[in-house]
Amino acid sequence: MLHYCLAHLAYHFSRQLPKRSRAKFEILVLLLVTFLLLLLPQIFVLLRPKSSRYCGQPLLVNLTSFIIFTFIMTGFTVILTLMDPIPNEVKVAFHVYGVGSFAQGIATTAFTVPASQCANTTPELYYLSLVLSVLSVLATVFVGFLIPFWLADVFNKGMVSNHRSRAGVCQKPVANCSYLWHV
Repeated sequence: MLHYCLAHLAYHFSRQLPKRSRAKFEILVLLLVTFLLLLLPQIFVLLRPKSSRYCGQPLLVNLTSFIIFTFIMTGFTVILTLMDPIPNEVKVAFHVYGVGSFAQGIATTAFTVPASQCANTTPELYYLSLVLSVLSVLATVFVGFLIPFWLADVFNKGMVSNHRSRAGVCQKPVANCSYLWHV
């Protein structure tokens, strides 16, 4: 769920900027978040000689799939931040990707929890998997907290926050940061 959450937040943060500044924001997001914070550590650990040692859990395979999800996240981030309006097909594909990202987060956590013995044989791989597991769980909790609000807004438009009439259950809490809850 980490990849889905990051792309979703980038989309809504970009919508707070004027259209002419979105390309600059996109470059900043791609350079900082995708490459420096996510992709560079993953590729570094993948290329370490210690990472290919034996580990009782398939952490190396999981890291490879995590890298693939990071590349897909990069593509969705570019598409979502630069397109206006977003076609429904892209929205559906993105939410299906979110389900896959959720499954990836569960797999990462499930493989990392019983892999404490891997801290001795493949320390970088184990600790990166541990960090990615914690971040995935935090992102899942965040999105899980927001899902009831998203569903309420889908079934009863304007109930959660109606910006035009400045009404709704969450109008005051999200008046300055509406991009956090909106789908």
